[in-house]
Amino acid sequence: MAEIRLQTTGEGVVPSSEFNLNGLVDSVKGKGSAWLDILRPDDEIKEFLEEIGIDELAIEDIFGHASNTVQRFENHRFIVLRARDADNRLDTEPVAIILRDNLIITVRGTRIPALDVFSRRMKSADKKEVELGIDFLLYELLDSIADDWIPILSKYSNRLDDLEYQVFDPTKSYEGLLENLHDLKRLLREASKSIESLQSSCMRLLKSGERMVDEDTLSLFTDLQQLSTTLVKRCVAYSAGATSTRDTYLSYINMDLVRSNAKLTEVMTTLTIIGAIMLPLTLIAGIFGMNTELPAQLSEIGGFWTIMFGMLGFSVMMLLWFKRKGWLG
Repeated sequence: MAEIRLQTTGEGVVPSSEFNLNGLVDSVKGKGSAWLDILRPDDEIKEFLEEIGIDELAIEDIFGHASNTVQRFENHRFIVLRARDADNRLDTEPVAIILRDNLIITVRGTRIPALDVFSRRMKSADKKEVELGIDFLLYELLDSIADDWIPILSKYSNRLDDLEYQVFDPTKSYEGLLENLHDLKRLLREASKSIESLQSSCMRLLKSGERMVDEDTLSLFTDLQQLSTTLVKRCVAYSAGATSTRDTYLSYINMDLVRSNAKLTEVMTTLTIIGAIMLPLTLIAGIFGMNTELPAQLSEIGGFWTIMFGMLGFSVMMLLWFKRKGWLG
């Protein structure tokens, strides 16, 4: 079942017991601008939107897979953008916004923290701001979505600084560093979905020749576009920083592997040279160590020392040959 709340600039929050969807448009007349917030829309909400003349394409987007859009229909404007969800894992969900006369309608499938901020702003708006009409409420709503990301991006900036310090800290090895960098990039991608949709919506609202906001609120939406552009640049900069930090970390790992392989190669080269020298010496010792008479009367002329000097000379010859080949470094 859908959850509905109604708030007007003239009377504040209207208890749910004092209004119903039938005749709601007429009931809010004379109470200033009104905001109808709908959470988890159902068939009753669909019928209500059809009754007040909302275009079927807009209704199809609301109850289907809505994508970012800003459209003007015959008697209303329709906007879809993404905002931060309120569940435990950070993600974004679409929010549909309908502006009809002095009524602004938001339709969403999950709880959006920025809408609670918008509700408080609507209560505290002064008379001069309220007189700007429904476009002022649209500005406050979009600005609440933008402001919702500012502390989160600051948090991501601090987290990136910590990860950069860990990458360049030679005194300690940090666990899960690569996973943390990938997680930060995922969070930044999710944030950019909302911020970029907000930026594109502002650009569409201010598009020359098709401007969809009143002249009185033009400066407000211009400031909002500049804010959204700044947030997009921050997301891009932090994402690039996370990528650079990840690449640096992977480079360090590769350098460590190269150094380890170099040491292993050096050890294996040394062992190979020793083995290459010892193998023929073992062969010579085996041959002359057989239980038979030595040839050429070696047993009579100091055969032991003759064989030892021969083995030594052979070893020197092999070392000189290895050096000439460049195998000794």
